[in-house]
Amino acid sequence: MLDWLDFSTLNPPVAALESVRTPSRTIRLPRVILLTFFDKLPCKELKLTRNNVFERDRNTCQYCARVFPREQLNLDHVIPRHYGGKTTWENIVCSCIRCNTRKSSRLPHEAGLRLVRKPARPKWRPVISLVLGNQHREMWKDFLDLAYWNVELEE
Repeated sequence: MLDWLDFSTLNPPVAALESVRTPSRTIRLPRVILLTFFDKLPCKELKLTRNNVFERDRNTCQYCARVFPREQLNLDHVIPRHYGGKTTWENIVCSCIRCNTRKSSRLPHEAGLRLVRKPARPKWRPVISLVLGNQHREMWKDFLDLAYWNVELEE
């Protein structure tokens, strides 16, 4: 692992968008930065985020049991909010667009649907893996999308 001083002295040819210029040199931008020191201990509570719900449910619709790409999944309140359902681990599940539309703002049994498994707070931390693409914009897409996937859901 390189520290910043070692990294800044490496000087391979770089594209203009992958570097920062100083008066005396061009410095390659790092793609990933490893944090080795925390000012405070990180939060131990597992946050209720889209990404963590999709990880818990393994990208599987909890009504039809089919696996989908995340772009084709929604989050569904098992007990709809207008029935008093809360945005909690125990009331949010992954659902495909078709099942979510079919269920609408009804209880699952009212829509003729059944849950594959009862939703619960995970007892583990989901592992998030990032795969970098070959194109410059694609390479940063995952980093930019993390803000969307890991923002804590609000009531």
